[in-house]
Amino acid sequence: MHLDTLFGRIALKVWRGKNPANQAWGVPVRQRWGLAAHQQMSPALEDRLAYFVTVTGAYETAAKLARKLGLKMDDARLHALTQRLGRRAQEQSAARLQTMPVEKDPQRAPSPLGVLLLDGFLARHRGPGWGRKRTLKNRVEWHEQKVGVFYRHEQSVPGELVEKVVVSGQESPLELSRRLHWQAQRYGLNRARELLALGDGADWIWNTVADRWPAAHQLLDFYHASQHLWSVGEACQPAETARRQWVENQRHRLRHGKEKQVLGELATLPRLRGERGKVVRREQNYFAGHAHRLNYGQVARWGWPIGSGAVESACRQKQGRFKCRGQFWTPPGLARLNALMEARDLDHWDQLWSVN
Repeated sequence: MHLDTLFGRIALKVWRGKNPANQAWGVPVRQRWGLAAHQQMSPALEDRLAYFVTVTGAYETAAKLARKLGLKMDDARLHALTQRLGRRAQEQSAARLQTMPVEKDPQRAPSPLGVLLLDGFLARHRGPGWGRKRTLKNRVEWHEQKVGVFYRHEQSVPGELVEKVVVSGQESPLELSRRLHWQAQRYGLNRARELLALGDGADWIWNTVADRWPAAHQLLDFYHASQHLWSVGEACQPAETARRQWVENQRHRLRHGKEKQVLGELATLPRLRGERGKVVRREQNYFAGHAHRLNYGQVARWGWPIGSGAVESACRQKQGRFKCRGQFWTPPGLARLNALMEARDLDHWDQLWSVN
């Protein structure tokens, strides 16, 4: 039996025989070491290589790093390893959802505030027409990768979150929130005295919050609200100086607890024609739909966050792996690599090799 290890390839003389219990042929030493039937790498080597894949931007880069450390490896083998371990990570994640989560630090004092954030970004996928010279089907498609974050507010310092939970995937919002909820319970969500949900204006975010965390305070990310005020300003104020003054005045009032005045002024804007009128009506509907999520002054007085920077940062990190130049994913390929990355970040990494 040949086995690739951190020290190179080794050749072993092993016994092969029939198990009297089930009459199945096998290699006892493989079972003793926890190796699969055709596994050609030691667990320690798999650990090292899989980790390289999750922290670099491409399989090719991970292979170069491995070769630099004296490990003979190519990107095709790393891809196959990632798919196998990623599938195992998915199975283990699904199995964990059937259990009760155990809080990592139950002796810690209850958190005054737990913060939940949801967002998403688009990743390129191979469409049904991929690889075909002549086709009416899309060669490339864009699919949303949803991202969820949880953190305890008291452990944040300026510019840094000491500990946060990040999950992502292309499943339904309900399934994403289920995984986020399970993981967040390990970090103290159940004992948080208050919950705050932050997000942009996407309907799926607020429908998910209402379904999974109905008691959470809801707040529209202030910087997204500001962008929509700029859209109104550009439609209503052609002059740049007047536009800037109007937008900054509305932002100041919105930020300091005068959201009712802002909503009242938006509702009474003069009716415009054409494209500018469409923009104004769209933004009026936007702010009216989020009227109960604009209490920034009160939230700021409580010392709570008004921006969704934590999930924006998580999206940017994910995009650094899933939106590199020349990358076009298949749904299973992206999902398995993503599951492997989450196993690394959520302290489930070693469990990938704790199977019989």
